[in-house]
Amino acid sequence: MAYRAAVVGGSGYTGAELLRLLAGHPEIEVVHVTADANAGKPVTELYPSLAPAYPQLDYEAFEPSAVDGVDVIFLGLPHGESQRLVPELVGRVGHVVDLAADFRLPAATYEQWYGHPHGAPELLGNFAFGMPELFRDEITPERHVAAPGCYPTAAALALAPLLATGLVEPTGIVVDAASGVSGRGRGLSAPSLFSEANENVAAYGLLTHRHTGEIEHALAHVHGADVQVLFTPHLVPMTRGILATCYARPATGGLTTARLLDSYAGYYAGEPFVTVSEAPPATKATLGSNSCHVTVRYDDRTGTVLAIGAIDNLVKGASGQAVQAANIVLGLPEPMGLPVIGLMP
Repeated sequence: MAYRAAVVGGSGYTGAELLRLLAGHPEIEVVHVTADANAGKPVTELYPSLAPAYPQLDYEAFEPSAVDGVDVIFLGLPHGESQRLVPELVGRVGHVVDLAADFRLPAATYEQWYGHPHGAPELLGNFAFGMPELFRDEITPERHVAAPGCYPTAAALALAPLLATGLVEPTGIVVDAASGVSGRGRGLSAPSLFSEANENVAAYGLLTHRHTGEIEHALAHVHGADVQVLFTPHLVPMTRGILATCYARPATGGLTTARLLDSYAGYYAGEPFVTVSEAPPATKATLGSNSCHVTVRYDDRTGTVLAIGAIDNLVKGASGQAVQAANIVLGLPEPMGLPVIGLMP
């Protein structure tokens, strides 16, 4: 294999998903995986599903010198940890691909949504926002990557063609998104318990969810000016998936559903991981894949544009998108090692 990889924080769901995807990658080999709380344990003890690919791989405690010289290091750490470690990693490794929120936003925007100053603002300019469909020109071999969050991926891909072509107003946008319980991570918490999550739908993070800043950041990039979004996330009783239902006001006359669908098809032409469909997308169609399924409608009665996006939150919403961006910075074909077809049933 051409490239050596390390996974730091490999015991959570995104870390395990990285290991699953990289096991099938023809050019990237995992040579090191860390999980401080599980150091010394075999990877297969936590994730028996990974046994065919990693029968001898053990979790180790993080030690910067152990990753010297790897071509790419993936960070699947809790929020706040990456900005503590990255200053030690830059210069030791070829590329950092961070799956946390630490390097996604400009310093002022980060402080606005996270409530404290960034710990390594001098390094923010070294990171590209790792959503290739919207930021491909910024994801270059000279930069590191901050992989976007799951909600921003689904919402931004659902809405981007509308903002990029000026078809909707940049204010008054509403995003309601539902996520499977795996989006909360592997840690024990009451809302993740079966008896709490089963047969229940709950909104959370009202008006202040941190992913709002990322959604606005991504859409402002394609629009070329500030965008304002009201975002409400919901937890639903399924394991994987995000469905983002988005509403916007037209900025021009003459809109029809057919015109909007044609606009989406043109905008995403040639994108290997975005499927534009007339049918409403469903999360099940994206299960296990790095694909995003989108559709769009114009409602004459209310004068509203409706856009919907569906993804697997652990693949396109996290680890798959991280591998997609890593392929770019390593000079590999962007789709290499990534599934495009979901698991059915």
